[in-house]
Amino acid sequence: MSETKPMTAAGRRILDAAGELFYSRGITAVGVDLIAEHSGVTKRTLYNQFGSKDQLVVAYLEEREQRWQLLVRETIAAAASPIEAVLAPLEAQRTWNQNNPRGCAFINALAELPDPTHPAHVVATQEKQWLIDLFRELAAAAGCSAPDTLATQLLVLHEGALVTQQLSLDTLSVSIKLARELVLAATSTESQAASA
Repeated sequence: MSETKPMTAAGRRILDAAGELFYSRGITAVGVDLIAEHSGVTKRTLYNQFGSKDQLVVAYLEEREQRWQLLVRETIAAAASPIEAVLAPLEAQRTWNQNNPRGCAFINALAELPDPTHPAHVVATQEKQWLIDLFRELAAAAGCSAPDTLATQLLVLHEGALVTQQLSLDTLSVSIKLARELVLAATSTESQAASA
C-alpha cells in the first residue's frame, strides 16, 4: 500500500468497509459519508487516515492486488510442471472467483475511472501489466516459443474469463483449456525447433 505508517484499528475498519462498498456498489457510487457510516468513524477520521477518497480507492486496490498476487504466486509454487505454472494465473481464478462474484475489481476500476492520470487507474493498469509480465516470464521459463505473443494471448483469455464470469457459461474452464492448448503448441514448436 502507498501509506507507510502502520494501519490503525480505525483505518482498518475504514479500508474494510470501503473495500466491501467499492466492490459491491462501485467506486463512483460510494461516497465518504457512506464509508464513514459503515466503518463507524467520522469523516474527519477517514480523511486523517487516508487523505482523500482517491487515496482510499488506491489503498483498496493495492490491498486487493497484494492478496491476488499472493494467491497467484502460491498457485505457481504448487504447479506440478513449468507448463502448469504458465496456467497458474488462470487456475488461481477458480479460488479467487468464489469470493469475488462481481468480476475483477481492477477492470471495474478502469471502467469507472477512465482518466489515465487518476491514481487508482494507474494502480489498476499496473496490475494488468504485472500479469502480462508474469505470463511472459512463466512462458519463457517453460521454454515456450514467442513468449511475448503467448503472454498477450493468455492475458486475453484470463481477462475474458473475468469479464464473462457472471454469465451462466463456464468461460473459465474453456479459457483454461484454450490456454493449455496454446502453451502446449508453443512448447512443442520450441522442441521441434531445438531438434531441427
